[in-house]
Amino acid sequence: MGSDIVVHIVDDEEDVRTSVAFLLTTSGHTVRVHESAMEFLNAALTGNLQNDCLITDLRMPDISGVELLRRLREADAMLPAIVITGHGDVSMAVEAMKTGALDFIEKPFEEQILLNAIKHAASELKNRPRDIDDIASIRARLDSLTDRERQVMEGVVAGQPNKTIAFELNISPRTVEVHRANVMAKMQVKSLPELVRLVLAANASD
Repeated sequence: MGSDIVVHIVDDEEDVRTSVAFLLTTSGHTVRVHESAMEFLNAALTGNLQNDCLITDLRMPDISGVELLRRLREADAMLPAIVITGHGDVSMAVEAMKTGALDFIEKPFEEQILLNAIKHAASELKNRPRDIDDIASIRARLDSLTDRERQVMEGVVAGQPNKTIAFELNISPRTVEVHRANVMAKMQVKSLPELVRLVLAANASD
């Protein structure tokens, strides 16, 4: 499943860069690795990366993944970006998506999930306009949620754990789990990144 895009991997951990690069290379992708966000930022600002996409870790010692995306956007050099996040960094990943990230993947992740995200990034490079019918469909799904389900969804999208949502809404964690499952079913998504994308898309169209 190769493609003609160049995938840039930004991570300060050598073993992560090596393993992800190996996976993508053996899948037919052209890969470039960068040891730091600053290294990639310099390349992005001085070169033509219009047919490229980015995979970046969120937590890095020089500048974070969120800050990297923010600087790319400010320089009008944004490209389809996938952020990799550790457990407990969901709120930071959501912030990255608000800054312009296309997707986020939580560690540890299955290889196919990353490959699917790259495929999504490749399709995004075609700059196909979002169909108005898609937004209408998303809003219809949102309208199908009960008030409580919407409250739980807002907590989930904000990156809050079930226990925190339960405490703030004065309900049990088990009840949160039930509402969360209902939200995923009604929104027709199977993962948190998918849910976040839909919510952000609906908000952006307001």
